Amino acid sequence: MAAHDPYPIGTPGQPWGAAEVSAWRARQTCKRSYETDVLQAIETLRSRYEVVQYGRLDYHPARYPLFAVKSLDWHDDLPCVLVTGGVHGYETSGVLGALRFLDRHAAPYLGRVNLIVAPCVSPWGYETIQRWNMHAVDPNRSFREPSPAQEAEALMRLVAPLRERVIVHVDLHETTDTDESEFRPALAARDGIAHVPGEIPDGFYLVDDVEQPQPAFQQAVIAAVAAVTHIAPSDRDGKIIGSAVVAPGVIRYPLKRLGLCASVTTARYKTTTEVYPDSPRASPEQCVAAQVAAVTAAIDYALAH
Repeated sequence: MAAHDPYPIGTPGQPWGAAEVSAWRARQTCKRSYETDVLQAIETLRSRYEVVQYGRLDYHPARYPLFAVKSLDWHDDLPCVLVTGGVHGYETSGVLGALRFLDRHAAPYLGRVNLIVAPCVSPWGYETIQRWNMHAVDPNRSFREPSPAQEAEALMRLVAPLRERVIVHVDLHETTDTDESEFRPALAARDGIAHVPGEIPDGFYLVDDVEQPQPAFQQAVIAAVAAVTHIAPSDRDGKIIGSAVVAPGVIRYPLKRLGLCASVTTARYKTTTEVYPDSPRASPEQCVAAQVAAVTAAIDYALAH
């Protein structure tokens, strides 16, 4: 869909109702397998970790169980590290990066921190390559009480007992060309507002917390990722996706006010990664490696400080 074309669902200027949501959902098709890509990968980790089911999506309860992977040798006196991926299901490298971290890179941290990883928070979105859940609700604007998204509600229940003990939370995301070609126009149509075309940054960037900024932590993560893939420059206005760049590759959002996943704990060190998989300068492998580099750099910084 061209950026200037009206979105094919709804009436311009009028928010969607149930009929429009149903029409939107009818356009979505399964394009890949949560069972094959995620659940089978989690099964291979059972000998090294504790695998816990923390919920299931009631619109497909057998097809979409929700799993987290935890340190097998859990110690209540250790700080906790939370890694989340696939809050937006279409953001592939977040899911694959969380799984690769567990498989190849987590071992040095076991016994030093308690790890808890939710690799694919939004499995319907993963299969349909969608930003929203099947009710046209964005899980990553739903981390609040009461939550309008089952995906967010389930993760909040999982994390609630550990909320004050988490020292690091890395939420793995992507910014893609389809943000501008599909997802932002869909959002404008759903909410009955005009779509204002934006600019997709070419490269990796991070989202810090306006209310509790950690500039040195964010820069440590950026430095580690820069060894893997390129960092997004600011646009002509000194911004990335409309937000002021406060340091190379770093912007800030009010995480709690927006209901973002990164606000789900009181972690001192929290960040949202944004990989750009559509760049001609980055391969799928680099995108996954960048997510892993961000996670390991975040934990290393927290342990050192």
